[in-house]
Amino acid sequence: MTMTTILNLKIGEARNVPRLWLEGQKLSKAGVKVGARYSLKALAGERIELHEVDAAYQGPTFNVSKRERNGVVHPLFEIRTGKLREVFEQVESVRVAIRNGRIVVTAHHMVGKIRERVARVLAKLRKGAELAVCSLFHGGGVLDRALHDGMMQKGVPSFTQVAVEIESNYLDASLRNNRDLWRDESVAICSDVRDVNWQHSPIACDVLTAGLPCTGMSKSGRAKNKLTCGEEHAKAGALFVDFLEAVRNVNPAIVVLECVPELQNSASMAVIRSVLDSLGYVLQEAVLDGAAFGALERRQRFVAVAVTKGLTVTFDFESLAQVKIKEACIRDVLEPIGEDSPRWKTYSYLANKAVRDKAAGKGFARQLLTGDEQACGTIGRLYSKARSTEPFLIHPRFPELSRLFTPIEHARLKGIPEGVIEGESETVAHEILGQSVVFPQFHSVGIAIGALLKEAIAEDTTPAMAIAA
Repeated sequence: MTMTTILNLKIGEARNVPRLWLEGQKLSKAGVKVGARYSLKALAGERIELHEVDAAYQGPTFNVSKRERNGVVHPLFEIRTGKLREVFEQVESVRVAIRNGRIVVTAHHMVGKIRERVARVLAKLRKGAELAVCSLFHGGGVLDRALHDGMMQKGVPSFTQVAVEIESNYLDASLRNNRDLWRDESVAICSDVRDVNWQHSPIACDVLTAGLPCTGMSKSGRAKNKLTCGEEHAKAGALFVDFLEAVRNVNPAIVVLECVPELQNSASMAVIRSVLDSLGYVLQEAVLDGAAFGALERRQRFVAVAVTKGLTVTFDFESLAQVKIKEACIRDVLEPIGEDSPRWKTYSYLANKAVRDKAAGKGFARQLLTGDEQACGTIGRLYSKARSTEPFLIHPRFPELSRLFTPIEHARLKGIPEGVIEGESETVAHEILGQSVVFPQFHSVGIAIGALLKEAIAEDTTPAMAIAA
């Protein structure tokens, strides 16, 4: 019986000469015999073939040796030659297929994926064409708007090729208020991302963005749902798998991922790192505070930017610069709300809860602000529910009264353009803003990505015809 054996290997090196190391019963089952001699021939299209030759053959050959373990003989085959690097220039991994003793070495299939994404983005950059963006967990489009504006500042235009968002209200708001993102060829998918069949209708994109839901990953989410880890959350725990499936299928040149800081040390992120590396990306990570980018809200987010190998450039968080001048205090962003406005309420149930929490030693305290503060805590998606841990403004004359920030004030605290929530109810507006990013933070990330892509095209020496091919 002769089987087929396939090996995915990395080109190694021995004594400064490239080599492939093949060993084991899988070789003999594919027809490779101990003591056999093989000739090597380099063919067009990054292909090497090795064929068994007899004793009369006069050219260079490679011999199959053996290694014995526990009384079992294993074939051992070292293919050590400079031809490997000549044929597979700038290729790390290869596919070795063996059948009936015939050995064929070709570039690993991921090499083709990397080359395709690099060629696609470089061709668009050369022509000044818009880069296609795939947006997962799109929300109201705040993350994508920030990146779009930042990249455009460096002369790199983009548009939303495909966006996936489960909440119809959020997607409608983005379609209405982020018109710079959408084109006739855009695809808006109102769906749970787990129900999207990427393989059925593959769409190639140049940039993929994802604000991974933090429902189970955040400290409050784990506590509320009584989870030992974020991955246990019934709905959000495994969404990183769908994120990775999208990356694999749309084959972007750049990936931008953001979530709560807890993601950085999670099992999910360990898998994400491993898979992105295997797909040919170089990943950079950081935890960024919105206050450092000109926002009044102290909102920390974990940010990861992955750049495909082959672009010869890497992302550097140290290059991020503050693009917004921070207001002196919260009062500078407040709307003119009258002292007799019905927005001012006693919220007696929150005051009573604060007393109970303090007596129970829970350490929870209300964020009661005067407006003179230089920052406020994080405002979440359910802010309109008036939860005890989120910021309230105290009435200027009656301290027993307080109010929530208006949606406009909420947007200003995050540095988000107010037009993003135009036409929305207060509840939906707060939801869109509360689960969004600090805008100037990701505007800065977009600028850095735009600069990176400009550098990539400046350094590229590949002829235009070769890139197009």
